[in-house]
Amino acid sequence: MNDSSSDGLPTVRRSQTDHVVASILAMVDEGRLSAGDRLPIEKDLAELVGVSRSSLREGVRALAVLGVLETRQGDGTYVTSLDASKLLGPLTLFANRQMAAEPSQLIHVRRVLEAESASLAARRVTDRQVEQMSSLLARVDALLDGDIDETSVSAIIDVDTEFHRSIASASGNPLLGALVDSLAGRTYRTRVWRAMTEQGATATTQAEHRGILEAIRRRDPDRARLRMHAHLLAVEDFADTHNIDTAPTDSDSDAAAQ
Repeated sequence: MNDSSSDGLPTVRRSQTDHVVASILAMVDEGRLSAGDRLPIEKDLAELVGVSRSSLREGVRALAVLGVLETRQGDGTYVTSLDASKLLGPLTLFANRQMAAEPSQLIHVRRVLEAESASLAARRVTDRQVEQMSSLLARVDALLDGDIDETSVSAIIDVDTEFHRSIASASGNPLLGALVDSLAGRTYRTRVWRAMTEQGATATTQAEHRGILEAIRRRDPDRARLRMHAHLLAVEDFADTHNIDTAPTDSDSDAAAQ
């Protein structure tokens, strides 16, 4: 039965598993555990957290699913590298499973995040980062000078993904960058299909990228936001009128990660 708080409202008791999860996360947040650290042995950690060993195991399993911990057979349990790709794994799973039927919804989320990412990048970008973005677009120019086939389109989309990641990195917000990076590969197939089926799409995209980069180069956050918004809105409109699965195949994922 639920207890009541001092103001008379019911409070929900936290399960032992939730207590384990919260306690270990607190240890990480407070610096008592760092990336790569081995957890104390089960008996000691259970006593430290104040739970049974079975509850501790359930909490550890939950944190392993979340990408915070990893159990090494015969060697104990460790804090992972806390890499964003691991910690955002559940988000990626949701994007794959729930958004497959509505790719435009996923691209809408990208549009919201990346418009702000471009705006922040315009405020914080370094000259070196601008040069790196410009070099990426120069690679696309070289690809566009040749024959446009499936191989070249795939290469162009790879550079496209890297360009968007570089903007997210220049935003100076690691969480925003991680979210953009996690979602970018989910729309890979949609962008390839648009490039293959919509005449002039690759050239149009390149011109839009040039406009985004120019706004960032000029340190104009409002224009950078608007240009990114318009750029991804075009992709969103395409996805909204085409039934394309956003969940990439293994080969799609590998290419998007390059």
